[in-house]
Amino acid sequence: MTTLTPALARLVQELGRLPGIGEKTATRLAMFILGAGRDYVESLAESIWAVKTETTLCQECFGLAEGERCAICRDPQRSAESICIVEEPADLMAVERAHEYTGRYHVLHGVLSPLDGIGPDELKIAPLLDRLRSGTVKEVIIATNPNVEGEATALYLAKVIKPLGVQVSRIAHGIPMGGDVEYTDAVTLGRAIEGRREM
Repeated sequence: MTTLTPALARLVQELGRLPGIGEKTATRLAMFILGAGRDYVESLAESIWAVKTETTLCQECFGLAEGERCAICRDPQRSAESICIVEEPADLMAVERAHEYTGRYHVLHGVLSPLDGIGPDELKIAPLLDRLRSGTVKEVIIATNPNVEGEATALYLAKVIKPLGVQVSRIAHGIPMGGDVEYTDAVTLGRAIEGRREM
């Protein structure tokens, strides 16, 4: 027999549906919300509702936006000559956290996966090619994940972009900062050696 009230049990169930949240964590979060002040709970509920009603996809890069274009696409300081292609909006945020890239982005919203029925038409590839045909873009950096689907997507993109006269590069793969060579898998180590650069 459960000791939770029906409302609390429902909240635990809903929180447990979030990725990476198990029953214990969901219960702890629900108990925190129960004990929190009314102002905080109302603000939390409003922010959850706002993210669903106000967040859209940028009509240019398909990243997250509030309005027609995202802040990056509106920023005149960002280079329009370079586009970094990523799989998902979260990947765009990860590249931004590195503070090394000053160009623009294009979010595919997935990767090629024929076994799952995901081909080029299911991704945002056609709008990407339209952007590249404008003649402004000089370089495309493909930053898909280093797995089978990500590699297949990168190869496909390189194949369809190169005829447009745009330079195509792939982000380097290698040993993470703080990693040990001894414990690095053979594929990663091989890629790190292949992608070496002069010092």
